[in-house]
Amino acid sequence: MDKKDEIKKEIFKKVKDYYLLAHKKEDFIPGKSNMPYAGRVYDENELISLVDSALEFWLTTGRFARQFEENFANFLGVRYCLLTNSGSSANLLAISALTSPKLGKKQLKPGDEVITVAAGFPTTVNPIIQNNLVPVFVDVDIDTYNIQHKKIEDAISDKTKAIFIAHTMGNPFNLDAVMKIAEKYGLWVIEDNCDALGSKYKGKYTGTFGHIATFSFYPPHHITMGEGGALVTSDPLLKKLIQSFRDWGRDCWCESGCDGSCGKRFEMQLGKLPYGYDHKYIYSHIGYNLKVTDMQAAIGVEQLKKLPSFIESRKNNFTLLHEGLKIYEKYLLLPQAERNSEPSWFGFMITVKEGAGFTKNEIVNYLEQKKIATRMLFAGNITLQPSFENVKYRIHEDLRQTDRIVKDTFWIGVYPGLTDEMIVYILKTFDDFVKGIRSSHGPEL
Repeated sequence: MDKKDEIKKEIFKKVKDYYLLAHKKEDFIPGKSNMPYAGRVYDENELISLVDSALEFWLTTGRFARQFEENFANFLGVRYCLLTNSGSSANLLAISALTSPKLGKKQLKPGDEVITVAAGFPTTVNPIIQNNLVPVFVDVDIDTYNIQHKKIEDAISDKTKAIFIAHTMGNPFNLDAVMKIAEKYGLWVIEDNCDALGSKYKGKYTGTFGHIATFSFYPPHHITMGEGGALVTSDPLLKKLIQSFRDWGRDCWCESGCDGSCGKRFEMQLGKLPYGYDHKYIYSHIGYNLKVTDMQAAIGVEQLKKLPSFIESRKNNFTLLHEGLKIYEKYLLLPQAERNSEPSWFGFMITVKEGAGFTKNEIVNYLEQKKIATRMLFAGNITLQPSFENVKYRIHEDLRQTDRIVKDTFWIGVYPGLTDEMIVYILKTFDDFVKGIRSSHGPEL
C-alpha cells in the first residue's frame, strides 16, 4: 500500500466515525416526530464513496458513472443505461431523442400526438409540449390509478406517434395491452419508471418493455443520488441519440476525456462543414448538457447495492398498511395492484369514498396535524393547472376519474425509513380519526 492509499484508508475511517456521530438516527416519538412520506436511507458507505470521488476530483461523468450505468443495466437486464441529472431530464431526453431526423419516418415532428394521462407528474407531460407535440389525455382507473388501457386504441388518430405513461406509484400499467397496441400501430413506447424501480410485470422488470424507460434518483425515490436520473434502452440507435441530446447535441460519442473513439475524428464531412472538421465539435442535434456528476454517481453505486432490500421494505410496508386499513374500506378505497404485477410501491394511495361522512381535506389535515406527511397524486389533473392555460392538448372522451382523484385522493409513504413502530402509529391515527368522525356524526356511519 502506497502513501496515498494509507491516507485514503485513514480518511475513510474518519468518515465512518463522522457518520456514526453526525448522522445518528433520532428516536421516534409518536405524535411529536415528523413522519415524512419519503426520504434518504443510507449509511457510511455512501459518504465514503462520495469522498472517494471528491478526492479523485474528476467531478464530471467518470468512472463511478460508468460503473453505475453498467451495474444498473445488468440489474434490469437491458443493454444500455445513460445517466442524466434528473428524472425530469430523462423524460425530456426520451422525447427529444425521438424527434431526431436520424429516425426517418419514425421521427416525431411538431403537431404529432402522444398518448398519456393527466393524473401524474408534470414532467412526464411537459417534454411532449416542449417538443411542440400534442398530449392526448386518456382517463385512469381509480383503483390502480393507471391508464384505462381499453380506451387507448380509440384515442389513436392519424397523428398519434407515441405512448408515454408512468407506472403510477410503482404500480405497473397493463404492459401487455399497451405493447400490443403500440406494435399494431407502429407507436413508440416510453415507460416513465421514475416511481417504479424494481416493479415487475409477469416476472419482468418494468422499464424493460418499452423502447425507452426513464428513472429518477431524487431523494424520495427508490434509490437516490440527491439529484439524478437515467434512461435505459436496448436499441443501439436510440442509445446514441439519447447520448447526443444529453451531451450538447454532438455527433461524437467519445466518453469524457477520450478522443477518436470512432477512428475517423478528422476524416468526416457532415452538414456544410469542411471535410476533416474535428468530429468532437460536430453537432447533429439541438441538444443540452444534462450529464450527471461523478460525485452523484458515486452515491448511486452504493445505493444500488441496497436496492433489493429497499424493494422488500416498500412491499412489506405497503402490505402492513393495506392489511391494517382494510377495516376502513367502508370509507376508503385502497390501492390495488395491476393484474400480473408485483409492484415496488412508491406510495400508498387512498381515495375517500362518496358518502364517507368526511372529505379528503379533513382526513389529510388530521394526519398532517399528527405529523404524518401526505401528498397528492402530483398534478392531479394537469389540464387544471395554471401552466396549462394556453397549452394545446386533446382529451379523449372525459377525465372523470382523474377529476375524482383531484377531489378525493391522497397518499402516504411506504419508504424503507418507516419502522414497524411508525406503521402502528399511522394505523392508530386512522383509527382515532374514524372513531372521531363516528362519534360526531352518529351511529349511521
